[in-house]
Amino acid sequence: MNRLKKFFQTIKGKIAFYPSLISLLGVLLAFVMIYLEQKQISAYLMKVAPSLVINNLDTAQILLSTLISGLISLVVFSFSMVMVLLNQASSNFSPRVLPGIISNQKHQVVLGIYIATILYMIFILVSIEPTGSAYQTPGFAVLIGIILTVVCLGSFIYFIHHISQSIQVGKILTSIHERTKNTILKTIKEQNAVSADFNGRDNWTDVKINKTGYFYGILENELLEICKEHSTNVIVHILKGQFIVSGTNSFLTETPVPPEVREKIMDTLLFNNEELVGENDVYGFRQISEIGIKAMSPGINDPGTALSSIDCLTSLFVLYMDKREQYYLTDDNGKNRVEIKNIKFSEILYNVMTSYRIYCKHDTLVMKKLLGMLNTLATIAPNSLLREAIHLEIAQLKLVINTHIDNERDVSKIETDFVSWS
Repeated sequence: MNRLKKFFQTIKGKIAFYPSLISLLGVLLAFVMIYLEQKQISAYLMKVAPSLVINNLDTAQILLSTLISGLISLVVFSFSMVMVLLNQASSNFSPRVLPGIISNQKHQVVLGIYIATILYMIFILVSIEPTGSAYQTPGFAVLIGIILTVVCLGSFIYFIHHISQSIQVGKILTSIHERTKNTILKTIKEQNAVSADFNGRDNWTDVKINKTGYFYGILENELLEICKEHSTNVIVHILKGQFIVSGTNSFLTETPVPPEVREKIMDTLLFNNEELVGENDVYGFRQISEIGIKAMSPGINDPGTALSSIDCLTSLFVLYMDKREQYYLTDDNGKNRVEIKNIKFSEILYNVMTSYRIYCKHDTLVMKKLLGMLNTLATIAPNSLLREAIHLEIAQLKLVINTHIDNERDVSKIETDFVSWS
């Protein structure tokens, strides 16, 4: 079940997932309507509500053919807009935001409605018998096709509105921020629900992985079952999102286990040839920082976006400081069986700050914003280790400011509490 869940989470991010499912519903509806037409539902409706039923064969065929042609044009136009959106997002923001846009369920549902309606009307058109008899004309099925076409037009209006909103950088930053925030809060809630007790780490057996790819998750239930069955504990010390090559030390076992058990444990570690966003909050930090840095490039020149990205990062760093450096998987008896490493706060902070220091070092407002973020984090840091990491970044940032900003007044303003644009 856990493996199926991971598989579903992977495929639902594909742009064709929901359109395929909804298209199947359209085909199913067509066969249901063909069956009802064979039961002469249109003949019955002709007696009850004749104004709702098209009883002319030529009119029905022409109408269905026209609607199919129009909807195909609508689909082509909508897909073209999606491609333009993806190209613009990749050029202006970051290629890493594309999975979030592609996996947008609202876009997929709209495209699925288009395709389902087209398939429905194609099957109904094929089912029309070459006769002028009123009861053999699928009048009710044609009426359903007209209603579905109206739904498609309404969906197209919604699609235009939503896609114009989706391309706005503020919406993209907010979406990434909310997704990352929810992932961090979920992890903190899970780690607070269990203790941090774990057996000693002396004389454990280190195991090399025989897979290559991006590590993106664990089949937790399966791994716990293996640990219980063989009375051992496991420490997974590779990090989510990390690219692992075959032969890398990936996990430790408390007791030596046979090779076949090692293979079973390896099978619970999930790898992919490409990065999957999933529930990896580190990707959120990277995406937001890449958007902010890309905004400072000469071709875009949008320091306002860089300032907004720093605001988002500040909020996420405040949450991440409450996250432990490891979390545990607990069996049914409440015993911690598996320890999984999280990337340290200091490492995420360094990676983010390094990028901003290199690419934004000449912008006074961005430098001040970064310094303000670090001072805020230092003020609310819950322990001395975090404060030490933050103060180290403050020292490095001040060194960059003094080296690359020549105007003494600008440097003095960075050190004071003047009100900047954001």
